Amino acid sequence: MENLNELIQQRLRKLQEIKDKNIDPYGRKYERSHIIKEVLSSFEKEGELQVKISGRLMALRSHGKTSFADLRDEDEKIQLYIKKDILSEEDFWLFKHLDIGDIIGVEGRVFKTKMGETTVEVQKIEILSKSLRPLPEKWHGLKDVEARYRQRYVDLISNQEVRKIFKARTKITNKIREYLDNRGYLEVETPMMHYVPGGAAGKPFKTHHNAHDIDLYLRIAPELYLKKLLVGGFEKVYELNRSFRNEGISVKHNPEFTMIEVYKAYSNYEDMMDLTEEIITYAAEKVLGTLKINYQGQEIDLSRPWKRQSFAEALGISPEEKDPQSWKKVLKEKFNLNIEGKISRSALLNIAEDLLDEQDKNKPVFFTDYFAEVSPLAKTRKESPLLAERFELFIGGMEIANAYSELNDPIEQSQRIKEQQQEDEDKLHKIDNDFLLALEYGMPPAGGLGIGIDRLVMLLTDKASIREVILFPQLKPENKE
Repeated sequence: MENLNELIQQRLRKLQEIKDKNIDPYGRKYERSHIIKEVLSSFEKEGELQVKISGRLMALRSHGKTSFADLRDEDEKIQLYIKKDILSEEDFWLFKHLDIGDIIGVEGRVFKTKMGETTVEVQKIEILSKSLRPLPEKWHGLKDVEARYRQRYVDLISNQEVRKIFKARTKITNKIREYLDNRGYLEVETPMMHYVPGGAAGKPFKTHHNAHDIDLYLRIAPELYLKKLLVGGFEKVYELNRSFRNEGISVKHNPEFTMIEVYKAYSNYEDMMDLTEEIITYAAEKVLGTLKINYQGQEIDLSRPWKRQSFAEALGISPEEKDPQSWKKVLKEKFNLNIEGKISRSALLNIAEDLLDEQDKNKPVFFTDYFAEVSPLAKTRKESPLLAERFELFIGGMEIANAYSELNDPIEQSQRIKEQQQEDEDKLHKIDNDFLLALEYGMPPAGGLGIGIDRLVMLLTDKASIREVILFPQLKPENKE
């Protein structure tokens, strides 16, 4: 700590010396002629090149009157050659007051060194932002991974691979949008604060609106509002949304997360399987250029069609079985799961993960025939009303997507929500009367789909933890009082 403080004090002294020279250490707008990527490509094609570039100093190698440095912008780095005889006296003095981490602008001539490295011979230097804290020397080797998440900005400065992950994330969401937009889906925005938490099972975050003096809840899902748009006449809608669940944190869960929900009128859950395949393969091919990916040491082939497996049959239960007690008996005997009341979705997801064999983990798997009692917003199968027209998609052993044929019978939906409310010990699932009112005007049969964006990015960038693909994951305060 003493060493760090000493380094900061050294930088503060340099900062003051720069100010004493009437040089602004936190410069203003800087007009670049090129970004570094353009310099590298243009020089290869054109040869002679005069440039004006900017970025962060990432290395300094001094040899008396001549020095070399590395300058990095968002995408690339380039070597700088600094010679006292070329710079003005003031600029050379400024260079001697620079530190690794400073943001600067330079003008100069591009040439190739004897070692064949493209380099800028610096003719003019301007400081744009003085860095008061030194960058970690071995950021990659930090044992405290939380430090990387807590100071993500330093992680991004020091680790080019981390920047690539978040650029890939943006490309993935852009390609998902592109696919849906090109097929006539309308992107919409719905409220993030709800009067009644609904649309999914989950514990909400609660807040209070002072002007109306009412409690509100951060949304756990946008589903009910999107269905109201189907009632209103929109036939194909989607929302790339932030949702919130006041639950545990793990390598697969963050309390604030991103998902996309898609609804298509006059379709069902089987159509949603096709749509899920199309969206994910389109994004993978456009961003990665392949449908064969590696995730945590295993090769996964995303080529269509994907396997469709009855969850009930995988448990050894006939989909035509009419007695829920027989299901509970199987769950107890096979998985030591003692069900007193309703079966929980989380318990079923854990079982589904256990049912996936090694072959399943090398290809995506749709599990269908989920129990209707964990699917209160889904249509039931005509021939087996204890099962829902629903699927859960698993890729690489991880749940990625969830969809069903939407229940559009207002009377049955009202009854289902009342039953769910009775089973809710925390009394969080209130009846959303406005949603039921909307259904009474008539909602067309529809398929609805939700894809977890964070987990999809984990999969396509080969990351084991959700924190690696969220820029600022939720963390405990360092000094919680």
